[in-house]
This record gives sequence, C-alpha cells and structure tokens, in this order.
Amino acid sequence: MNRKPLSVGLFGGTFDPPHIGHLIAAERVRDELALDEIWFIPSYRPPHKAEQGVSQAEDRLYMVELAIAAIPYFKVSTVEFEREGPSYTFDTVMALKERFPDYRFTFIVGEDALIGLKHWHRFQELYAAVDWAALLRPGYTLPQDESYLKKVRFVVMPLIDIASSRLREMVRLGSSIRFLVPEAVRRYIEERGLYMDRTADEESDEPHSKAVRSQEEANRS
Repeated sequence: MNRKPLSVGLFGGTFDPPHIGHLIAAERVRDELALDEIWFIPSYRPPHKAEQGVSQAEDRLYMVELAIAAIPYFKVSTVEFEREGPSYTFDTVMALKERFPDYRFTFIVGEDALIGLKHWHRFQELYAAVDWAALLRPGYTLPQDESYLKKVRFVVMPLIDIASSRLREMVRLGSSIRFLVPEAVRRYIEERGLYMDRTADEESDEPHSKAVRSQEEANRS
C-alpha cells in the first residue's frame, strides 16, 4: 500500500533565542495548511549577521531543542550544522530534498521576506523546488504585480510583537522574559549567562515579529 508522503514545513532562522512567537507561527502554519510536521532549522552561520553578534551555534540549537521538546510534530534539523559555513536557503533545501526525496516540503517565510524572494540566491530553482507559505500580519496588503505570489499560501498571524533582539536586550538589562520564551529556554539562558555582555542589538532577527515579524530568511538568501 502506498503511504501518503510526509508533508513538512521548513522554518529557518537564527533563533537567538527561540520564543513563543516562533512556536505560535509554526503551529498556525501546521494547522492551517494541514502539515504533518514543522522542522525548525537553526542557521549555523547566518551570512547577513556579524559572527560576533550571534550566539554560539550550539547554544541556539540546544535552545530550539528545549523549546519544542514537548511537541511531537515539531522537529529540529541540523542540516546547516552538518554543512557549516554560511547558511543559504537553496543549499539547505537541496540537501533536504536529496535526503528525503519522498517528502513534500513547504518553506515558511514572513511577509517582508516574501517581497524580496526574487532576489534570493538561485531563486528560480528554489522557488520550483518546494511549496511556499507566508506569515502575514492582520490587514497586510500584498503587492498585485508579483506573479510568483500565486504559488504562495498565506497564513494570517495573531498580532504578537515579540522580537529576539528585544529579548536579548531585556536579559542584558536584567528584565524578566518569563512567559515570552518557553520556561526551559529561560532557565538555560540564565544558567549559561547568555546575552549578559551584549550591547543593544541594531536589527531584529525574527522569522515573524509584529505578527511574530518577518522571516529571517529574507537576509539569509
């Protein structure tokens, strides 16, 4: 008997740290698009960020593992850690398709990243290789002249204004981030002393902040 191919949402980002907005975004996409699983893909070395401005890759990976541990259909992929070097979406997607040829992948982006898709590295090949889902803020208006949007499925998000950059600043200033991140992640940040020696971040790095804002992959392309 032929088994239905597994449908998987790919959710890439720096996740520095992962927070409840990431989990809400992933759950909304999984539920509305009837996906079997969501794979969180922490970037090993995001090409758009100064290396000294990003936490150690191993810390970010472990925080994602902690954040999703209780959710059986949320998984973490270490594909970008295995490759090391800068994390480009095209390379990541091709590696996963080669490894899991029978799976159907949907790549998740935020609304701001969506508009810049055509400028991504090897976009035409990437666009054809997977399905696409975009996270939208309530009331967001899409441009009318982008033909590639016809392939994108849209998921309207609750308006949750959480950004990892703000959470890092809160930790640095000694403010509580309880309930903004999973409790296991909060404890890990505290135990490891993460973000304590940073100056204020200059840019947001969210997959979706505002409506859990814009997918980091806009800058990873």
